[in-house]
Amino acid sequence: MTQALTSDVYQGQFGAFTITPDDRRGVIIYRAGLMVAALCFAIGVALALWQPENSTVQLWLTLLYTGFCLALGVSLLTIHIYMAALHRALQAFWVIGSISAFAIGHFHPEPFALTVYNQPLSILGIGFTFAALTGIFFKEAFCFNRLETKLLTPLLPLLLLGHLVGWLSLPLEQSLLAFWAVLFLVFAVRKVIQPVPPDIGDKSVFAYLKQQQLTKAGAS
Repeated sequence: MTQALTSDVYQGQFGAFTITPDDRRGVIIYRAGLMVAALCFAIGVALALWQPENSTVQLWLTLLYTGFCLALGVSLLTIHIYMAALHRALQAFWVIGSISAFAIGHFHPEPFALTVYNQPLSILGIGFTFAALTGIFFKEAFCFNRLETKLLTPLLPLLLLGHLVGWLSLPLEQSLLAFWAVLFLVFAVRKVIQPVPPDIGDKSVFAYLKQQQLTKAGAS
């Protein structure tokens, strides 16, 4: 639990720390990435549900998915997570998912979105991107107790795995996809208006964990 001592100095679990302009800038970039990703995803879902077979729509879906992936990558670079191993794992998931999406988009004759829909096994590749996104939702649900993130955390694997194994009907998949897009937008908007310091977290914990790693490295 952090406590404000002045406008920029806080008392953390392991001592006082200062929130710098760079810290605030990082949070703004993190939230901007989430907002861009949410907008790309929501627009893409709307287009996919409106005219999924239209060739122009398919081109836009590919471009929007690219924007979604890039924006999510920016957020994963700037997110504050105490567990460094978890942070690196989410970034690794994003890399694997992005490479898979690139391969699908460039080496398959069908448009990207149609390939993913018609070839459910493709989810085994691009699903890593959404595993990284689910990690963000889980972190936000744990830290801020937000209802939308509590719903999104199980919703993503339910929809993706359901499509992968063919458990879900098309109307149900469409409904869940639309619900996902709406909740993602709600989450992104709420992040924009949230105070900055909570997203920075307790910097004294980061300093303590770093010191512990250095101590272990020195002992070995």
